[in-house]
Amino acid sequence: MSELDKLVSEGRNPKTMQIDLQSTSDILGLINDEDGNVPLAVRKVIPEIAAAVDRIVASFQKGGRLIYMGAGTSGRLGILDASECPPTFSVPEDMVFGLIAGGPEAMTRAIEGAEDDPEQGRQALADVGLTARDVVVGIAVSGRTPFVIGGLTYAREIGAATVALSCNPDSVIGGIAELAIAPVVGPEILTGSTRMKSGTAQKLILNMLSTASMIRMGKIYQNLMVDLTVSNQKLLARAVRIVVEATGCSVAEAGACLKATGNDVKLAILIVITGMEVNEARAALARAGGFLRQAINERQREAAELNNGNG
Repeated sequence: MSELDKLVSEGRNPKTMQIDLQSTSDILGLINDEDGNVPLAVRKVIPEIAAAVDRIVASFQKGGRLIYMGAGTSGRLGILDASECPPTFSVPEDMVFGLIAGGPEAMTRAIEGAEDDPEQGRQALADVGLTARDVVVGIAVSGRTPFVIGGLTYAREIGAATVALSCNPDSVIGGIAELAIAPVVGPEILTGSTRMKSGTAQKLILNMLSTASMIRMGKIYQNLMVDLTVSNQKLLARAVRIVVEATGCSVAEAGACLKATGNDVKLAILIVITGMEVNEARAALARAGGFLRQAINERQREAAELNNGNG
């Protein structure tokens, strides 16, 4: 009780003390007003988020993984963010993934007591073969969840990079991890209901960690998802649209190029822009480390040099 009393996320919000007497519209207005404070709190910790992104990118470049771990809502948010990475960025399913106290069953129902054992956090990371190349992001609003404490402590022992994401300053997990991200969103609408503002802050930051890391890894061209995995008709239509928007070609040409490349969006764009053959484009993209803009610029530079030489 005394520990909870010290947590910002467990305080009572003076603005909502009479929320149970309000009309539906007024209740929603209060919620919306408080939610508006969340992005402002996140902006204040962008330097810490940026440092974490740099660690994640360095890990990916060495063949490492991004592993989220948490309990309850925190764990679910980590798994949610991780599960979107393979279809959005065409990365292996084990490159970004989440661990939740209580295991997969805890995704849909509360597993009481699962978060209270630090040994379960250690074991969860041991079971996935944690290495020094990996990054572990421990997620806990309170910053004191034993499952996460155990996991981050084990990760430090192994030599993996560690990041703590909480919504309380000077948290226990922040003291364990190399990097601490702690947006302070203030007391919740409902006292202690940290699935609300705190959960929103966590979701925003997880979006930033994964998306910025993938951009830095060359998964995006301009602001287009050029590493999209085409697994159904809706995504095929999106892939065609991406090629059209990136190149200005016709829908028919985009469709033909995608078919020729096995629905590889990056290759299709490179072919349309440069006129390369499929194998030539694939080799150029490989030389550029998968960075489409770099492959395009290199091809255009070569063409310019050739023209100057002929002139």
